[in-house]
Amino acid sequence: MTVMEGLRVPPELSARVPAENRGDGRDAVRLLVGRRAAGSVSHHGFGELPCLLRAGDVLVVNTSRTLPAAVDGRLGEKPVVVHFSTRQDDGRWAVELRTPDARGTTLPRAGGPAGVVVALPGGERLTLLAPLSARGERLWLAAASVADVPAYLGRYGRAIRYGYTERDQPLAAYQTVFSVPSADGLGSAEMPSAGRPFTAGLVTELVSRGVQIAPIVLHTGVASAEAHEPPYPERFAVPASTAWLVNAARAGGGRVVAVGTTAVRALESATSGRGRVRAARGWTDLVITPERGVRAVDGLLTGLHDPEASHLLMLEAVAGRALLERVYGAAVAGGYLWHEFGDVNLLLP
Repeated sequence: MTVMEGLRVPPELSARVPAENRGDGRDAVRLLVGRRAAGSVSHHGFGELPCLLRAGDVLVVNTSRTLPAAVDGRLGEKPVVVHFSTRQDDGRWAVELRTPDARGTTLPRAGGPAGVVVALPGGERLTLLAPLSARGERLWLAAASVADVPAYLGRYGRAIRYGYTERDQPLAAYQTVFSVPSADGLGSAEMPSAGRPFTAGLVTELVSRGVQIAPIVLHTGVASAEAHEPPYPERFAVPASTAWLVNAARAGGGRVVAVGTTAVRALESATSGRGRVRAARGWTDLVITPERGVRAVDGLLTGLHDPEASHLLMLEAVAGRALLERVYGAAVAGGYLWHEFGDVNLLLP
């Protein structure tokens, strides 16, 4: 049970279109700031972020690029939508099958069964093999007949979209200013959305004020709006340059602020029990809870999460229960917008 499970978020607080469709640009979102030491909450525009940070702080950002991971298919006579989540080391993919609805989005469906074949565009096929995990049958390991799945997605796929959004958006709407293509073509099934409000101009202002930008990579898998499960293992990389920047900042009194829960997961996966970050890459199965705590991260910039979401355990680890309750209560009372196109929350020490 998460700390916010009793909170109700009215449906009208779901952001249905990107900020640039509602106002002046990507950064035209609101910023709710919570400070743990003071127990205070304050309201800002996202453009004020450079004034809320200080020289010597480090922003850790996820550079993973969002894939067009949703593809139409058929299971016998029934239409399905395949969400390609994560490529395994042996070339198989973790996938989720969804049922298309009448509004251009999808609904959950029962997984499997093993051995069924999904017909895909271009004469390709996908064979379901086994559930990814004993935790449930939402995600399945599957073998695709096409060798280069990322290239195939580029031809036939589109961004994953959930029912709270109003309409399809171009893939560019799901990329952040930090995203860069990877050499192997892999990326995130769902956008690392905390970085979405940043613009090139805002990044320039942050750097000019002495805030360092440190990249990591974590390719996010399919979360699903309804599942609220702890994250599955995901690919990550923390370069040596980022490890050095974070360690130097902490030694010099600067604050390490992660942009998104994905950045927290990657950085903490590369951190020793004493809080020293090292270069690392591979798979992480780390789940951050209040009991485990955080060792390298001082603050977190993130979107607003559903009350049942497992992400809130990580937020509680960063901010503490009392502040998190205050922040989320203020967000509902203030009419802040939820989900990937919504407003953001900055948690500081």
